[in-house]
Amino acid sequence: MIKRIKPGKRFCEAVVVNGVVTTAGVTGDGADAVAQTRDILATIDSLLAEAGTSKAKLISANIWLRDIAHFSQMNEVWDQWVDPNNLPVRATVEARLAAPELLVEIQVTALV
Repeated sequence: MIKRIKPGKRFCEAVVVNGVVTTAGVTGDGADAVAQTRDILATIDSLLAEAGTSKAKLISANIWLRDIAHFSQMNEVWDQWVDPNNLPVRATVEARLAAPELLVEIQVTALV
């Protein structure tokens, strides 16, 4: 059985199948990478809760930054949020995001 969380016109915000939840790439509001990362991680917390899990069960994260110069700003927020006893694997790359105001996008996968 597949559970689709918050389906929209083109994609769902998250999908749960076989005990695994995967989010879409999540973007956030805010004037800088710190504010956007905080907003993104709050959204991810909400999606994981709706799927019946939490960040303690993360298995992977993909992070895209408009400018790699935002790496330390994003990490400042990430390090406060992530469970240090249950770190996921992670990839972070610089990428052209969908809109110029977007500085950070994060996608995660977790066990339910």
